[in-house]
Amino acid sequence: MVVTGASSGIGLAGAVALARAGDDVVLLGRDPRRLADAVSRVREAGGRTPASYRADFAVLDEVRAAGAAITAGHERVDVLANNAGLLTSVRRPTADGHDPTVQVNHLGGFLLTHLLLDRLRAAARPAAPARIVTTSSLAEAWGTLDPDRPGRRQFSRWLAYGASKQANILMTVEAARRWTGLGIVATCFFPGLVRSGFGRQSPSFTVARLAPGLFRSSEQGADTLVWLATDPAALVPGGYFAGRTPFPATGRSTDPDRARRLWQSSLAAVGH
Repeated sequence: MVVTGASSGIGLAGAVALARAGDDVVLLGRDPRRLADAVSRVREAGGRTPASYRADFAVLDEVRAAGAAITAGHERVDVLANNAGLLTSVRRPTADGHDPTVQVNHLGGFLLTHLLLDRLRAAARPAAPARIVTTSSLAEAWGTLDPDRPGRRQFSRWLAYGASKQANILMTVEAARRWTGLGIVATCFFPGLVRSGFGRQSPSFTVARLAPGLFRSSEQGADTLVWLATDPAALVPGGYFAGRTPFPATGRSTDPDRARRLWQSSLAAVGH
């Protein structure tokens, strides 16, 4: 099972839970020190040292290198958890020319998914499909995504984040249409508000953390990720969940035409 954004927060909590249950986990993270710490925690939970790869999703060449390394080192990928994400201040475009939030939260995972598609297909069995699980958010409701230009610069960190989360759900919708017949089930989920390092650059997010009962632990946030990665009841192509139950998304995030348009423009954006 490949988990991106695995060096902290939901990704690390999910990786630890999967390892504890006996699954072989592959970790992807951006920060070498945190990634090394994550390897130690997953090893302690599962009794085996997990494979790990460093990649900054703000640099598509690093995603390509990680995809090549995983492909070379692993004959099959049963589950790909596209969890890497950030909420950052509006900055200049990435070296690849895209809005940084949309690139990290959508385009990087979109590219990695395509790079690992053969390994996902190799894992697929009639009674046990391969799975793609993507972390989305309620923020999709206010996203300003242009499905024909997903990487265009956004002028607010929250609009950028919402656009990326719309893209996560639209990618899931289109992946389900294209790949369910290949034995690959794509789903996504909203983990709730999680008390982790996420969103530290946002003053409003930081203040909201002080409200009692509003935020969940990383382990609670990862619960639905682990369920989607492992439970037969979670094999719902194109499903969007929160708390292990179906969760409504806006029409903009589930529209099949927007999903198809985003897929094609994302392929062009990542050069795949």
